[in-house]
Amino acid sequence: MLTLHRKQRLLDRLKRDGKLVAKDLSVEMGVSEDTIRRDLRELAGEGLLQRVHGGALPASPAVVDFAGREEIRHQGKMAIGQAAASMIQSGQVVILDGGTTSREIARHLSPDLCATVITHSPTIALELVPHKTVEVILLGGRLFKHSVVAVGAACFEAIGKVRADIFFMGVTGVHPEAGLTTGDFEEAAIKRALSRAAAETYVLASAEKLNAASPYLVTGLAEVSGIITERGVDRAVLEPYAELGITVIQA
Repeated sequence: MLTLHRKQRLLDRLKRDGKLVAKDLSVEMGVSEDTIRRDLRELAGEGLLQRVHGGALPASPAVVDFAGREEIRHQGKMAIGQAAASMIQSGQVVILDGGTTSREIARHLSPDLCATVITHSPTIALELVPHKTVEVILLGGRLFKHSVVAVGAACFEAIGKVRADIFFMGVTGVHPEAGLTTGDFEEAAIKRALSRAAAETYVLASAEKLNAASPYLVTGLAEVSGIITERGVDRAVLEPYAELGITVIQA
């Protein structure tokens, strides 16, 4: 089998099964595991899948920069943002992650909400400037321009002084086995710290992020309270998360 045809077969199988196991594929295709691993490595280099131990998972398309993410499934993100905003009650201290879906939360907060929003995203802070009864605390640090959020030691120190009611986390990948992942090592650490600073964490997951993975682990699914996703997501896609005992809210 030609390399090109073998790679296409791998991508077709990944789309069908949601994962690839190198050992099984080498037997099925009659080639060595080294050959399969090389194919996976090259496909990963093209951004077509995410390599994991023993095989591969679908790669998240959400690892593009902030401007690029604004073009991905805007209607779904709006619905998720509305659902998340409706969960926030007056008097609460809320952490909003950076990202385009979190921005929809900020845009859909009730006009009469009296709450405190903590964020490491200048974009989110600016969205909340017109909201008269929402106090905004902006965490500082080195600006990670790809996602337009603060990271680094100063941000970590500030997070350590926060105790919030709820954190709405944005990630680029949500997978029942790989957990919650994102595309930058330092940003993953900041998200993890923000989650630990909140009593509850809800993950904002538009359809393209489900059953996908990115290079860096934020945390396991057992550490979050629930996932907020789109109403149109197929039930079969959500079943593995329900089986893990995770609350899934379809907006």
